[in-house]
Formats: sequence, structure tokens, C-alpha cells
Amino acid sequence: MAETMTADQAKFLLHDVYMGTLKNESRTTKKILEAVPANKVDYKPDPASRSAIELTRHIAAADNRFLETVINGVLDTNPAMIPENVKTPAEVASWYEERYAKNFEVLGKVPSEQLTKIIDFRGMFQWPAVRFAIFGLHHTIHHRGQLASYLRCMGAKVPAIYGESYDSAQAKKAAG
Repeated sequence: MAETMTADQAKFLLHDVYMGTLKNESRTTKKILEAVPANKVDYKPDPASRSAIELTRHIAAADNRFLETVINGVLDTNPAMIPENVKTPAEVASWYEERYAKNFEVLGKVPSEQLTKIIDFRGMFQWPAVRFAIFGLHHTIHHRGQLASYLRCMGAKVPAIYGESYDSAQAKKAAG
């Protein structure tokens, strides 16, 4: 049987391990969302795939949803998180950035004891709230990779993710 996470351990994980990574990764996520061409939002590489705009909206909503899970101590499964009037990739990216910034600020103030509250994930597993911050990041990275693979096929430039991309290197070369 695994030991229970203490409030001090949860606080350490959040503040000394997760927060910096979450902040940096959110910037990358926003770049990927912004890179989706507004005139190609219906693109999907396969009929079973999500469209570019569906994936864009899913990433923006889910990344925030996982932070809010830690903040609120419960997983909200309401699919209608992004307002209907937020339609274009640029609007989704802006909504994402604004909501993420607010959530990030609140996340840093969550009491240590709340970080250890056990939260159920759709009956599949139960974890201390703090674990949902990194689980959400892994979820985002997975879908962000999917969306990044759509970009060049849609005629868009792939931004730097972990180091330069071909497109960001070409832009740097042209500017210099």
C-alpha cells in the first residue's frame, strides 16, 4: 500500500517542481493554438481524427480544466467550457492565455492541505489533487503534438516547441 502524500510534499511538488514547468509549457501551448490557420480549421488527417478547431478547443479547455481540478478539488466534466462566441484559433488562444493566467495565479495560492484531497477521475483512478496538475500537462503535450503535426499539412508554420523547429529556424535565418 502506498503512503499518503503529506501537505508539505504536495506543496513542494506544486511550487518547486510543477509551477515553473506549467508556466513555460503554457506559452508553448499558446503558440501552437495560434499557429492554426483560421481558414483551415476543418482540417483532419483522417475521418476518425478531430478537426483542427476541435483539437484546438479541446487543448485550451482541458489544460485549464486540470488546473481548475486542483483549485476546486473536483473534476468538472462539463464539455461546454469555452464560450460559443470564441470561434477562431486566435480567439481560442487568447481565451486560453487569459484563463490560464488567472488559474495559474490561483493555483499558487491553493492551501497545502487542499492539494492532498483525493479526487476521482471518472471512476478510473483517485489521486491527490496536486497530481492532476502534471497529469493535465501530459494530456496537453499529447494533444499539442497531434495539433502540431497538423500544422504543416495545413500550410502553416510549426513554431519552436522544445528547441527550434524547421520553420522557426528559417524565420530566424531570414531575419538575420
